[in-house]
Amino acid sequence: MSVHQNVKVILKELGNTKLVCVTKTVDAQRINESIRAGATIIGESKVQEYESKCDDLLPCERHLIGHLQSNKVRKAVQLFDVIQTVDSLKLIQDINKKAGAIGKVQRVFLQINIGKEPQKFGFMQDEILQTATVIRGLKNIRVEGLMCIPPFGPPEQTRSYFKRMKALYDEMQQNGQENFDILELSMGMSGDYRIAIEEGATMVRIGSFIFGDRE
Repeated sequence: MSVHQNVKVILKELGNTKLVCVTKTVDAQRINESIRAGATIIGESKVQEYESKCDDLLPCERHLIGHLQSNKVRKAVQLFDVIQTVDSLKLIQDINKKAGAIGKVQRVFLQINIGKEPQKFGFMQDEILQTATVIRGLKNIRVEGLMCIPPFGPPEQTRSYFKRMKALYDEMQQNGQENFDILELSMGMSGDYRIAIEEGATMVRIGSFIFGDRE
C-alpha cells in the first residue's frame, strides 16, 4: 500500500490514540504524503536531519523523539514543538535556559528508563517525583507527558513495562500544577503499539508500518 493508505489504516485502528509518524531517513515528499493523509504529528530522531528538510514540510506538529545532545539544544528549541526525550535534570535546565533566551515555553516529555538499562538514557522511575519538584521552578518549560523505550524483546514481553509506565503516569497526573501537567503517555512502536494501547498509551510512535523498513 502507499504511504497515504497506510496512514489511513493506522489512524482508523488507533481511534483516539495519537499517532506520531516516525520520519527518520524519510524524505520531505513522503512525509508530506503522510500529512495529507491525516497525520498531524511527525517525530524525528536527529536535529540535523530534521533541519535539512523542515522547510519543505507541510504544517504539522513536530516532535523530537531521539536522544538530544547538549550541543544541539539551542537548535532543537528553535525547531521542535515538543521534545519527547528529556532524560536528565541537566538537560531540562539547559532547555529552559535556551527557551528563555528566545521567549519560548518549550513543551517536553520526560523519558523514563523503565527497564533500568544502563546503556539507555532516561530518568529512573524512583527518582522522577523528586525531579518533578525541581522542574516546577523552571519558567520556560512545560512538562506535558512521559515517554519510554522498553527493553528489546518479543512484543508481549513489553507489556509489564507498559503497565509500570501507566501506573507512573497515573501517579504523576495526581500532582499536576503550573508548568507540570502530564497529559500524554508516549509508548509503543511498530512492533508493539497494540499492546501499548491496551495498557494505556495515549500516543504511539510508528514508522515502518507507514514508510516501510529503513535501510
